[in-house]
Amino acid sequence: MQNNFKRILVTSALPYANGHIHLGHLAGCYIPSDIYTRYQRLQHRDVIHICGSDEHGVAITISADKEKTSPKAIVDKYHEANKETFKKFGIYFDNYSRTSLPIHHETAKEFFLDLLHKGFLLPKEQEQFYDGEANMFLPDRYVEGICPNCNYDKARGDQCDNCGKYYDQLDLKEPKSLITGKTPVVKKTKHWYFTLGSFQKKLEEYVALHSKDWKDNVLQQTRSWLKEGLQDRAVTRDLRWGIPVPIDGVEGKVMYVWFDAVLGYISSTKEWALQQGKPDKWKEYWCDTTTRYIAFLGKDNIVFHTIVFPAELMAKTGYVLPDNVPANEFLNLEGGKFSKSRNNAIYVKDILERYPVDIFRYTLATNLPETKDSDFYWKDFQAKNNNELADIYGNFINRTVTFVAKNFGNKVPVRGILNDRDKDILAYVQTAPQRIGDLIEQFKFRDATMEMMNVARAANKYFNDSEPWKTFKSAPEQCGTTLNICLNIVRSLAVLFSPVVPFSSDKIWKLLNQSDTIGNEPWLKAGEPQLPEGLALGQSEILFTKIEDETIEKELGLLGVSAEIKADEKAAANKYIPLKALITYDDFAKIDFRTAKIVEAEAVPKSKKLLKLQIDLGFEKRQIVAGIAEKITPEQLIGKTIIVVANLAPAKLMGVESNGMLLATSADGENFALLTSSKDVETGIGIK
Repeated sequence: MQNNFKRILVTSALPYANGHIHLGHLAGCYIPSDIYTRYQRLQHRDVIHICGSDEHGVAITISADKEKTSPKAIVDKYHEANKETFKKFGIYFDNYSRTSLPIHHETAKEFFLDLLHKGFLLPKEQEQFYDGEANMFLPDRYVEGICPNCNYDKARGDQCDNCGKYYDQLDLKEPKSLITGKTPVVKKTKHWYFTLGSFQKKLEEYVALHSKDWKDNVLQQTRSWLKEGLQDRAVTRDLRWGIPVPIDGVEGKVMYVWFDAVLGYISSTKEWALQQGKPDKWKEYWCDTTTRYIAFLGKDNIVFHTIVFPAELMAKTGYVLPDNVPANEFLNLEGGKFSKSRNNAIYVKDILERYPVDIFRYTLATNLPETKDSDFYWKDFQAKNNNELADIYGNFINRTVTFVAKNFGNKVPVRGILNDRDKDILAYVQTAPQRIGDLIEQFKFRDATMEMMNVARAANKYFNDSEPWKTFKSAPEQCGTTLNICLNIVRSLAVLFSPVVPFSSDKIWKLLNQSDTIGNEPWLKAGEPQLPEGLALGQSEILFTKIEDETIEKELGLLGVSAEIKADEKAAANKYIPLKALITYDDFAKIDFRTAKIVEAEAVPKSKKLLKLQIDLGFEKRQIVAGIAEKITPEQLIGKTIIVVANLAPAKLMGVESNGMLLATSADGENFALLTSSKDVETGIGIK
């Protein structure tokens, strides 16, 4: 954060109050904005998070038509439902308002009249589709036809849902009214236009100022609009549901939703200030140049926050502009777009009934569409929970507190003299807040979340390498030091993970009997040991339980995806496992690949899948366990030169310790194969 900013204003795109929130919405902007604001609060910075329901526009009236009710009934229903959903999912807003409130109408009218008097809103006569049978002009989404750019046959209004191109509504081919199904006629009507083009130069300068800190997807889309040249945009439309145009003698016209919705950020902040008993406090966040304004949204809203809204603020004068617009791309579902009509959606209200919130928060955080579209897969959700939250993070916490409860009377042990291993892990954890914080400041939430889990990985390795189950008898003081450090790392992890998995962090905080709340913890001190020796711990619990295959099959069934996949289809599908999140070269360089020769192999008792292998790395022999027993016999393995990950933290499988991992294609399907050397090479050779 730049030093010249005194406060941070964070806004999240206002969701339409015409349907329930689904996972795609959360990944688009609400998870990133919540992580960001939680982190900033831990930095003890002045930050507020503002949002609310977008309750005007044709999307609302269409939903009302479908549900055979009134627009007001629609927005009342979904505003309350979505507000409650956000709350249960841990998305915290300082204020969640509504654009149907009087305070918003007053704010929008103030802007409209100010721009009108300054000459930035000009009346124009235009041609528009008119449904004679319904006796009304047709708003954009009430007309459907063929897109003039891509020939998509269900294009609506002035933007195609298929190719994303904007066009004049009258350019639609074979238009029809969605009210009567008839072909509309073209009729003249009068509207007011915002002279957006007059702000072209100022906007180009504004965008150029942020060319080094805005995300590439934001810059590209914004520059594309500027390159084409900005055109005047209609700010009024013929509709009954919306904010009436505040001009004497004008009837049946309301403000276009694109014009008034973004002003909802300002009116929501005004409402927040009133709730604080300080009516003018909103001006500190909107009218003071020492405010840093960050606008979170999805890619379909980029130009409205980098061009249109800034132009409105420039026209009004005296307002801060967005300093950054970290827009995300789209989250898809099981390889396809989220679609309610095709039963291809996961609504947050539903999953809240079936799973702990933090599993979804973590899964989404590791898979955010920050630079390109990403996909949510139920199998990946299961793997993130089982292999990371449960086996790494939860496992470290559980083994630590269980050991302390059993061997140290459930109290923090005394810390004695530190050895080199102790010093190394303490130094690593102490620098973690800065590493993770730098990533969050750069809006790299996926990388930040992975770095949080890396701390848990390192903690597990420290526990294994320290072997407290041995030192408890042979060197009790050393054992106490190990567990003291582990408990302090548990505390550190609770703080570091709290922006992503706040509910789990609160449970850990309670377990550690911390008197203050995590929210009051200084972020940069999170890596320092702070638990007093002798502190009694609370009752432990399993934070993350494994999710079984049957559960995931049921979820796939709800989406209409067959849980029973034929063998050949399964094998083919296995070839196209979705790519994992991008990593840097530094991340890759941490992995130590080596050649190794298998010298012994045998089945693990009571297991159908596991084989215990003794491998020769040249400089040492070690044991690894691999889940390949159903694909190859022990006899077939002996003598093979394979590729292994040599620096993987030790783990126990069926009670058998494994010190490394061999590389192979997936054991699912018929495409199993060991990765072996093409010729006889020396064992222990590094792979690059």
